[in-house]
Amino acid sequence: ASANSSVSASSASPSSGTSPSREPSNGDEIIQIGAARIVNNRLLRQEVFDQLVDPECPLKPESIPIHGITEDMVRGQPNIDLVLPAFHEFCEDTVLLAHNAAFDMRFLQLKEDRTGIRFTQPVLDTLLLSAVVHPNQESHKLDVILERLGVHIESRHNALGDALATAEVFLKMVPLLEEMGIVTVRQALEASEKTYFARVKY
Repeated sequence: ASANSSVSASSASPSSGTSPSREPSNGDEIIQIGAARIVNNRLLRQEVFDQLVDPECPLKPESIPIHGITEDMVRGQPNIDLVLPAFHEFCEDTVLLAHNAAFDMRFLQLKEDRTGIRFTQPVLDTLLLSAVVHPNQESHKLDVILERLGVHIESRHNALGDALATAEVFLKMVPLLEEMGIVTVRQALEASEKTYFARVKY
């Protein structure tokens, strides 16, 4: 599908109840999933997925100031067995979009055995795409990219805020990618895979 045609993307961001280092393979758990929908290069802010998740274990105190989610907020919320199927349905027939997608997808992969839910659709990563359009820039952190592209976001460091920020960044990148002859999802994936940052594993 062309970047100008009817591409539906879900910009997704799980938050974890973790230490600042955030390690999916080290027992850190998803405590919030946020996503927004992009259709025909338009961010549909009314079509969002925003759900707290009970991790069924104590939150790490040092992570609370980062994401602002407390024990009281997640207690009694649905657990991942209920949230992941609903999120999977929200993302059905879309291309997934995330910032540092390898990190977020690792969290979801670690829940495959427990939930039976697999995300098999293409995944575009704004971190890698930033390295494609701005190869000489030192940093491709989301905050830095937002500033570089002149995008202002009200709320960050919660899952939905990060998803909306990622979506806005992607929409700013689309014309820059088109200038480079990158107009399809396949071309964007191929260009992303050639970047240095594509080698990072979690």
